[in-house]
Amino acid sequence: MTFAIVDSHIHFWNPNQLQYDWLAAIPAINRPFLPTDLLYQAARKNIEKIVFVQCDCIADQSLQEVGWVSALAGDEPRIQGLVAFAPLEQGDAARSYLQQLARYPLVKGVRRLIQSEGPGFCLRPEFVAGVQLLPEFGFSFDICVFHHQLADVLRLVEQCPQVSFVLDHSGKPAIKDGRLDPWREHISALAAFPNVYCKISGLVTEADAAHWTPADLQPYIDHVLAAFGPHRVMYGGDWPVSLLATSYQNWIDTLAAATAGLSPDQKHGLFYANAQSFYRLPRH
Repeated sequence: MTFAIVDSHIHFWNPNQLQYDWLAAIPAINRPFLPTDLLYQAARKNIEKIVFVQCDCIADQSLQEVGWVSALAGDEPRIQGLVAFAPLEQGDAARSYLQQLARYPLVKGVRRLIQSEGPGFCLRPEFVAGVQLLPEFGFSFDICVFHHQLADVLRLVEQCPQVSFVLDHSGKPAIKDGRLDPWREHISALAAFPNVYCKISGLVTEADAAHWTPADLQPYIDHVLAAFGPHRVMYGGDWPVSLLATSYQNWIDTLAAATAGLSPDQKHGLFYANAQSFYRLPRH
């Protein structure tokens, strides 16, 4: 019997419906990916709950994305949480946008991509003020950055002690180059903040997509687990982006093998309970 899974990081998109400019450069995944595709590809895994994470459609359509995914959830009840885009760089002016998001019960958190922005973007006073608004609405913040941006992230988190943060893709370490530092030090420093969690997700696409091995990923998985502990980490499929490097099934099997030393309760936390708690998903 396969173990139950909450997938904390899934994308759905339909380029025929919304505009995703970034997909033009990645033809392998520049087509619709819908819940039926995921559940077909994950047929041998027991996915009980899904958290959808915004897919960076053009900003003018981001509220439409929330409406579209909320409608998808009507047909696919496993979609139980939604992390939406919000223009947090607008500072206090982002409040009206967050008020609109709050009308959608599925919205549990916000992600404003930092990875594509220049140094210091997330430290601008307006951006920090926008992030500081989130607890007002009960929203968490997904941090999506490359490893070289983690020093800025530390300074952002320091200014937002009331915000619940989760680091996407373990901070996108330089796995392909086999570099651990200074990523390792930054992860340890970030984990010292009790309001920060970490997703073990997206690692295969930071490795050599065509030639990675489980051994390439192991030092990074081990360090995240050591730094955050088994109660502040969560599994994420990062599907369908992950398809550039592996199958959905294989990533779960790889992570399960890499964390074989965890107790049953700790493994349940990683693959289910921690995401359930962080995103405040329904208990049924």
